[in-house]
Amino acid sequence: MMGPKQEAQAALFYEFSLEDHVPQDHLLRSIDRFVDLSSIRVHLADFYSHTGRPSIDPELLIRMLLVGYCFGIRSERRLCEEVHLNLAYRWFCRLDLTDRIPDHSTFSKNRHGRFRESDLLRYVFEMTVARCMEEGLVSGQGFAVDASLISADVQKQNSSNPDDWAARDADPDEAPRAVREYFDVLDDEAFGAASEVIPKFTAHADPASQWTAARKGPAFFAYSDNYLIDTDHGIIMDVDASRSIRQAEVGAMRKMIDRTEDRFGIKPHWVAADTAYGSSDNLVWLTLKRKILPFIPVVDHSKRKDGTWSRSDFTWDDDNDQYICPEGKELRHTRRNYSDPARNAPGMKAKNYGALKSDCLNCPSKAKCCPNTDTRRIRREKYEVVRDFARECTASEFNPKAQARRKKVEMLFAHLKRILGLGRLRLRGPCGVQDEFTLAATAQNLRKLAKLKPMMPATG
Repeated sequence: MMGPKQEAQAALFYEFSLEDHVPQDHLLRSIDRFVDLSSIRVHLADFYSHTGRPSIDPELLIRMLLVGYCFGIRSERRLCEEVHLNLAYRWFCRLDLTDRIPDHSTFSKNRHGRFRESDLLRYVFEMTVARCMEEGLVSGQGFAVDASLISADVQKQNSSNPDDWAARDADPDEAPRAVREYFDVLDDEAFGAASEVIPKFTAHADPASQWTAARKGPAFFAYSDNYLIDTDHGIIMDVDASRSIRQAEVGAMRKMIDRTEDRFGIKPHWVAADTAYGSSDNLVWLTLKRKILPFIPVVDHSKRKDGTWSRSDFTWDDDNDQYICPEGKELRHTRRNYSDPARNAPGMKAKNYGALKSDCLNCPSKAKCCPNTDTRRIRREKYEVVRDFARECTASEFNPKAQARRKKVEMLFAHLKRILGLGRLRLRGPCGVQDEFTLAATAQNLRKLAKLKPMMPATG
């Protein structure tokens, strides 16, 4: 027969171990092997007072943030609730069953204060990169760089024309935090100084965000998340936030390459990227200043759309400083012999090359070359030598392999948005955005370590 529910008497004492209740194959167990935060107390020592009540352990706050970003919990209120309820989260954060969870406001207080003053999140990120290097996951031979748009936490309805917004009488000391941060980065190459072009709209709550329609759809406010990865295993070597325009993203690439060499002593032999990074100035910086091979498609606007021959159809003769047309005729910069050879010496300057009028008028291919002019002229850009070198790199046998490895950075962005849930920012202002991007990149590196260096099963 069906009996009533047995009411058991509560035990006076319980024997409970968190260690025994966290599965051996849990993701946090694999990650915990690579998280050593014992040095952050020394790193933060100058930012804590020597008097007053004991503060919350910074290691606990960082471990909780890592849990949140590893599992897509970016709300600090919800994170505190999840750590309170989840045994695995408590175990990773070194909390016992009876330990209290910090209040959610503690994260904001520390993030706006000592964490940013000490650049702690960058310090933790670089610790994970150093651990990836120790585990042999970074070769430093080839890097890839790309940027992805992340929606800002603002709406178009709360925006206006930049001129109208700038004309407002606003006291910087009384402005919101995101607005004050915007004023601080007006001279930063990644934000205010990236371009002189004035955007169509400026968000009142986060003026540093960029109004963009780069996704070929409805425009929105966004930031660019820039990743520099090692192409062997897709380890994120550096991360940086910038405005969502090409000049800012190119500047972020240079900043990340320099910072990686400064922090870890690693300079890649080659870099792969898409056409957005193929401007002349950037190719000159990579090849001449940094001695890095660019596997980057060149930005080239010389292609004609009327069906006539483009500049690429002409052969460059470097020895004689001239172009050769498909009919075998010469296009020269000058046909004069100067007494001073230096006047016609090749160099980094723009030149115009033209054919003889007699050659063009009697040419059977004039309709395909210059149907509307008497002679054909070609302009050779200032840094065309560097651009030709980049074209040789992209035409080499190694380029398909480099471009295939470049796809790893796009996979990381897909993982960032779909698995970690960072499709829209929660924090505002350049500092808050940089904090989110840095924590997300740290979580991705830790998850990659856990995947590529799995725990060995216990034998006994």
